[in-house]
Amino acid sequence: MSAAQGGVLFQEKVSRLLSRKNGKPALKPNRPLVLKDAVANRKPKKGEATCITEMSVLMACWKQQNFVDALCSSEISSFYTCVQEAQAAARNKSEQTSFEGGRLPPKQANTLLKRYPNLRSEI
Repeated sequence: MSAAQGGVLFQEKVSRLLSRKNGKPALKPNRPLVLKDAVANRKPKKGEATCITEMSVLMACWKQQNFVDALCSSEISSFYTCVQEAQAAARNKSEQTSFEGGRLPPKQANTLLKRYPNLRSEI
């Protein structure tokens, strides 16, 4: 048998071992390929901080005016309006995600997974 024939036979053997003809997968996973019946109970990430500019302007005004509120009324009002707008935007966003099918909170996902458990055998 020549070296060329030996190389071809080796390649055929490797391709046979990697194929799914024998009913075995090409790669053997280190864990069973089954989904768990629970998800991690993580808290959602906090959003970005809002109204930082207005807050820093207000604090600078307080420092210049020796912390007298009456002299910084315009900065206080601009900060409060910014806070109200941010709260309204957060409320609108939370209402949209609950109706548009956003991500489920982990508690709801766990109750659904307990109600409808996954198959315990590999497919």
